[in-house]
Amino acid sequence: MAVNAADAAVHTAASGTTKWSRAWQSHAPGYLFLLPWFIGFFGLTIGPIISSFYLSFTDFDLLTSPEWVGTANYVRMFTADRAFAQSMQVTFTFVLFSVPLKLAFALAIAILLNRGMKGLPLYRAVFYLPSLLGASVAIAILWRQIFAGDGLVNQFLANFGIDGPSWISNPRYSLWTLIILSVWQFGSPMIIFLAGLRQIPQDMYEAASLDGASKWRQFWKITLPLLTPVVFFNAIIQTIEAFKSFTPAFIISNGTGSPINSTLFYTLYLYNEAFSYFRMGYASALAWFLLLLIGCFTAFSFLTSKYWVHYDD
Repeated sequence: MAVNAADAAVHTAASGTTKWSRAWQSHAPGYLFLLPWFIGFFGLTIGPIISSFYLSFTDFDLLTSPEWVGTANYVRMFTADRAFAQSMQVTFTFVLFSVPLKLAFALAIAILLNRGMKGLPLYRAVFYLPSLLGASVAIAILWRQIFAGDGLVNQFLANFGIDGPSWISNPRYSLWTLIILSVWQFGSPMIIFLAGLRQIPQDMYEAASLDGASKWRQFWKITLPLLTPVVFFNAIIQTIEAFKSFTPAFIISNGTGSPINSTLFYTLYLYNEAFSYFRMGYASALAWFLLLLIGCFTAFSFLTSKYWVHYDD
């Protein structure tokens, strides 16, 4: 009996090895083609993430070995760093105004384009172009020239006898120039809104018109409720992008967040801590807090979506 049991175990193990070998031979080409992605994912994504988490608990200046300081970086962040509080205020102000304005503008343009006008593909391409160029260094430099003291905006205002300020050098207006730049990049959410509008059945509008509903009432009772899944998706994506905004603030303020830290975005402050002051450990802590902040916002959005996002069911 013991011999038979041992033979059965050996046979089972051999059978399992054979099946595993056949499965490996069957899937090996696929894994081989995925090997570059695995190398990039673990070497350029997972590895740096783990390293930054460790560095957030150290004092590291890129030149000497990291020194373990525990939670000192996080304590300093919330208790002794005024620049951190300023960067949070600037970032939240930017997110609070830029995201709703961009989505509202994108939805308005999408509704206009959805009326079946001629040359629609051309208009879509023209309106989408700012989304491709808006985050570039060249556009940020151009934006700085437009809103400078002798820029295009003030030259236009001078035609009406208005002496405009230097918009990017005045702390009252500098952040708003970046908000306008963000709203100008409405092309990406506009395309998504346009796709969502195309999915709304036209017979619902026809029935509402027969019942005497105005265009405005149709928008609030038909268009917007059926478009809430698209609004939800765009709001999540655009808010995350707004939290991560960096290039325009860096270029327009020359990397300092000036004037008077009025354009000190959180990402710009993080960059300066890491590469201007070589406080890489503290910058890692800032990066992890930003990740936590975006994660909390996203989780809160999903938890509250059941109260205002309406799906087909």
